[in-house]
Amino acid sequence: MKRLLLILLMASGVVAAQTDDIPVVSTDSTITQDTTSTTTTTLKSPPPSAVIPTMNNTNSDLCTVGVAGAVQTQILGISAGGSVRDMNCEKLKNAKVLYDMGMKVAAVSVMCQDKRVFDAMMMAGTPCPFDGMIGEDAKAAWTANIEEQPVKEETQGSLDEVTKKTLIGLSGVASLLIMLVVL
Repeated sequence: MKRLLLILLMASGVVAAQTDDIPVVSTDSTITQDTTSTTTTTLKSPPPSAVIPTMNNTNSDLCTVGVAGAVQTQILGISAGGSVRDMNCEKLKNAKVLYDMGMKVAAVSVMCQDKRVFDAMMMAGTPCPFDGMIGEDAKAAWTANIEEQPVKEETQGSLDEVTKKTLIGLSGVASLLIMLVVL
């Protein structure tokens, strides 16, 4: 048993001696890395938008209509707006105001400026007033003065000023767009 104990002590001493004598190895390393990268970024975004002018059409007491438009290309944006007078609306409002003031003959006279109303009144046997005359006297005066009767508005073949200006504006915008596309 003593012998076994002695062998174990010697073995542990050898092991301890071996652990103390292990050489330490140190290494120095240098890593060189060259990196070349190319980055391409493509940004796709919509062009700025042409915004039409705000037209307030909520007041029903006005005899105007708002008209606005906008055109946007990749390079240029154009917007425009304006208002158009409604002459028939003005005529109806004038006739109503005159009637409300008790001036019934004047209100009928305003409405009789329209050829359709004039013809309807004649066909009904109640001719439009003529120089303060009403009834049969007015009918005789209208018959004697045919050149004074309202004329029928031509709807075909002639353009009013608003339509002409609108067409000129549209042709200008169209020609500008064609120039942008060609260039």
